[in-house]
Amino acid sequence: SVQRSRIVAWREGPGLVGVVAASGLSVVGGARPMLVAFAAALALGWLLLWRAPRPHPAAQAPAHAAGAALWRSLAQPLAQADFRRLLAVFMSNGIASAVPAALMLFFAQDRLQATQPQIALFLVLYFVSGALSMPVWLRVVGRVGLERALLASMLLAVACFGWTAGLGSGQVAAFAVICALSGMALGADLALPGALLARLVERQGAQGNGEGAYLGWFNLGAKLNLALAAGAALPLLQWAGYTPGTQDEQALRHLAWAYALLPCALKLLAAALLLRLLIHRSTTTAGVNP
Repeated sequence: SVQRSRIVAWREGPGLVGVVAASGLSVVGGARPMLVAFAAALALGWLLLWRAPRPHPAAQAPAHAAGAALWRSLAQPLAQADFRRLLAVFMSNGIASAVPAALMLFFAQDRLQATQPQIALFLVLYFVSGALSMPVWLRVVGRVGLERALLASMLLAVACFGWTAGLGSGQVAAFAVICALSGMALGADLALPGALLARLVERQGAQGNGEGAYLGWFNLGAKLNLALAAGAALPLLQWAGYTPGTQDEQALRHLAWAYALLPCALKLLAAALLLRLLIHRSTTTAGVNP
């Protein structure tokens, strides 16, 4: 479990470095240095991909047989109850994290009255904390296991983020502390679900033969999380009377509730699903089959 978590952490870590670098460049020099760095990194990525070794092409099957095999491969993960349970936990936890991502700019500008450099600093603190917390979560995994470490990160996120709803205009220092603390839970969200998926793939005997379907469904779930969060939170806020730039106190209160309390409720739901579907079930199975 620790080795799987370490591999996923090394995969996600460079992504966090890129996010932090982009935020830092935007603060220091504006959009132009960030775009130049993005273009250079993209060109380097294409060069590395072009020079990467390519596997030998396998013998081609008939088109109809290849199509049928493809659909069977794609459907295989969803036919497994263990994967459906893990996907349910992953998506509920992901939506809880995606709601603040969709509303952060509105909350910082309208509720906190923060400036653009302060907002960029919030992002840097959040992602740097996430990157620095990864070694800590690896130690936690070694002590309590993957599922319980993920559960601890969910409860930590609720404890650190819940009091954001009480912040008001000008309380940027308090929000910066919250970003740093809640960012610690980000490291677990990035590293541990992928490690749980890798362990499931190994247990199902799909390594080297179908793991792409598992990863594909997980990536689709991650995209759906962002879409569902924005598609639900923004119309809900509009219905509650909030429009960007408003100074109406009741509308800003609704914004704070949607930004802070709704994600905490979803995190608690994800924690309950994790406890019920994965932790409790694995404990019961171990007791029945020692």
